[in-house]
Amino acid sequence: MNATPWTATVLTIFPEMFPGPLAHSLAGKAMSDGLWRLSAVDIRDFANDKHRTVDDSPFGGGPGMVMRPDVIDRAIAGTDAPGPIICLSPRGRRLDQIRVGELASGPGVRLVCGRFEGIDQRVIEAHGIEEVSLGDFVLSGGEPAAITLIDACVRLLPGVIGDAATLDEESFQRGLLEYPHYTRPQEWQGHSVPDVLLSGHHENIRRWRMEEAERATRERRPDLWERYLAREGRDKRQVGERS
Repeated sequence: MNATPWTATVLTIFPEMFPGPLAHSLAGKAMSDGLWRLSAVDIRDFANDKHRTVDDSPFGGGPGMVMRPDVIDRAIAGTDAPGPIICLSPRGRRLDQIRVGELASGPGVRLVCGRFEGIDQRVIEAHGIEEVSLGDFVLSGGEPAAITLIDACVRLLPGVIGDAATLDEESFQRGLLEYPHYTRPQEWQGHSVPDVLLSGHHENIRRWRMEEAERATRERRPDLWERYLAREGRDKRQVGERS
């Protein structure tokens, strides 16, 4: 067990949403084993009125409410926790496996879960908060995104996954989507397992998996494909079009 396990600290107005799914499966077992720990901090505890108010109407008008900078500031200052401060926001940089790996290799993360129309920009700038997005869509709050980010980090921690070699074959590890998988039965509803996977020829299997990973990435994620080609120093004409 690590003396100082990786720590996820979540600042939220709904602390009861945690650990949620993180208490189960790999993440839950790893937490029980002391490989990481989770702390959910109620932002409302840092409000200074009897109603525990954390938001107010936006300057300039418009619908919705904005989370107050003074309350968020006190919540951050009053929480002794390691790691960079991250705000889950659709305005942020899209989270990718590279950033997940960086976060997992550090002491932990502090996640601020926005609600309403978001968080006052001044506290984001004052604390140098990193804004992170899961994708081009909007959630009702940052909590589901925080759970996703934590799960992605925890599974990379040493000792969480039994066979660490499986991580090397996953999507995004090499800049590609993962190849398709097959298991028993060998014949199912008129569909067969590709012959190469039954051949026992490891080099042919490795080559087939790479080709399938490249094909899936090229067809489904052209943005990833372009970055992969640029990094590998190859041209599309050299790779060829595989069906």
